[in-house]
Amino acid sequence: MKRRGFLASSLAASASAGFAYGEPAGGQGSDTAATQGREFYELRHYLLHRSKANLTNDYLRDAAIPALNRAGIKPVGVFETLVGPQSPSLYVLIPHPSAISVLTAWERVRADKEYQERGAAFLNAPASNPAFVRVESQFMVAFETHPRMTPPAQSPRVFELRTYESATKKANLTKIKMFNTGEIDIFKKVGFHPVFFGEKLIGQRWPNLTYMLASASLEDRNKHWAAFGASPDWKKLRSTPGYSDDEIVSNITNVLLRPAEFSQV
Repeated sequence: MKRRGFLASSLAASASAGFAYGEPAGGQGSDTAATQGREFYELRHYLLHRSKANLTNDYLRDAAIPALNRAGIKPVGVFETLVGPQSPSLYVLIPHPSAISVLTAWERVRADKEYQERGAAFLNAPASNPAFVRVESQFMVAFETHPRMTPPAQSPRVFELRTYESATKKANLTKIKMFNTGEIDIFKKVGFHPVFFGEKLIGQRWPNLTYMLASASLEDRNKHWAAFGASPDWKKLRSTPGYSDDEIVSNITNVLLRPAEFSQV
């Protein structure tokens, strides 16, 4: 079997396995999810050398994002840390129409002559002077009730990337159900703009879910959270038997972000 076919088959199997563990009885597999419009997300976290931050930005702006767009992948979000670790880093959010696209899109990108030319400084950086420290990547599928990324229109914008870990896959599924049956709607009611919600299929700290909210400013973000905590709908939802954090969430992490100047989200 050729390498590309083997990798594609392996990725499809991984996605299908994620759905087998990741949906309640009667759920659909990855191919059906794609046809129903549920996106898959690749979230990359670039850990950067402080002296090479501009090189990575130039690579993403001038080479990677245009090539991904030519391969049919858009919009691509790039975010800088607003509040969080002091070491420079970038988060890159890449939507895909199917699980197989995660593999084939990058094959098309690497075969793109303009990408190779415009990204040469980054792509050909020597081992003695690398372009970045490391890239961490995770692979997710969109939630049923928020099947596609919804970029906000307002500017300036503050983005919040939140990850909820669970002790078991059963608990993780329960938390996802909680979002699908009310929590996402409450976010909208209090003024947040939901960007994406993803169930992790492959990546660190599995099982977990990751989602992103947007606000016009830090002040608005704080007001939205205060309204969320005081919401009667939220208080009712969290008091539902089986929905308390102690039962279904083992750890929560979040980072505040701002879009890079060239971000498409």
